[in-house]
Amino acid sequence: MISARVRLRRLAAGALLTLPFALSACSAADEGATSAPPPTSSDCPAAPVKVVVSVDQWGDIVSQLGGQCATVTTIVASSSVDPHDFEPAPRDAALFEAAQLVVLNGGHYDEWAVKLAATSAPDAPVVNALEASGLGDQDHGHEHGPDDGHDHAGDTNPHVWYDPGAVTAVADNVTAELKRLSPEAADYFGERRSAFAASLTSYDEQIASIKAGASGKTYAATESVFDDMAAAVGLQNRTPEGYQAASANETEPSPADLDAFLRLLGDRGVDVLIYNTQTEGSVPEQIRSAAEDAGVPVVEVTETLPPDAESFQTWQMSQLRSLAGALGVSD
Repeated sequence: MISARVRLRRLAAGALLTLPFALSACSAADEGATSAPPPTSSDCPAAPVKVVVSVDQWGDIVSQLGGQCATVTTIVASSSVDPHDFEPAPRDAALFEAAQLVVLNGGHYDEWAVKLAATSAPDAPVVNALEASGLGDQDHGHEHGPDDGHDHAGDTNPHVWYDPGAVTAVADNVTAELKRLSPEAADYFGERRSAFAASLTSYDEQIASIKAGASGKTYAATESVFDDMAAAVGLQNRTPEGYQAASANETEPSPADLDAFLRLLGDRGVDVLIYNTQTEGSVPEQIRSAAEDAGVPVVEVTETLPPDAESFQTWQMSQLRSLAGALGVSD
């Protein structure tokens, strides 16, 4: 099992994370991205709100909600950078200092952003996706290092952008804060929120369709990244518990746990395998091969927006269509 601290770094060979730390002072320029185009008086009735977002899973959504009335800067906007162990540079702190609104994921996913928001933007409101979704931050405020032995197996799954309810909650909270920060643009932000809801129609319908046609079917996963969406469509998780615990704690599974996973697939004990393509290593590859050999459909997902994704919606719809096909659910 390749840990979250390693897997995306391996994908970054020759890119950002292979640079010496001395060069990371330019991280805001290399990894950050200003998503909203320059505002025009005809489009926005007020000065744009400066928004800083920790990761691109939420950055794209915030950009859609803010439109021309928000300048959205995403700190980690590259699929080659692992948000878990991103080390912010001074320029990143400066971006937080200028922020009027901060949007972050929460939990153990982007603790660096939680700290920067508290120290560099203490007066800016913060939309925390985990808290907005009602899941909260278990162990909130507990600082730990990568080798402190902290057990994450019982923590809330931080990949909440895969929870449809969390997407709605974050959109509502972001819109409410934008309206409060820029009352002159309240109607504009309301229109953007309505447009965003409309853009999720196909996404919502696809989720409902899978739930109606495949609820109760089973899956196993190489990582927990897709678990919230799997639950939303009514799938039952049969990933061996020992393997799940090892994955949550970013450790290699024991031989017995791996063998249990391989036997599950060999016996066709699940309807589909969810495979995170941003994971590298012999263990996930062995699991995928076992699924393919047994004829268990493999559905590929990613943790972050792929470079070729047009938007959060197109990214999610592509994966949902693949899942529907694997489960035999027709449109």
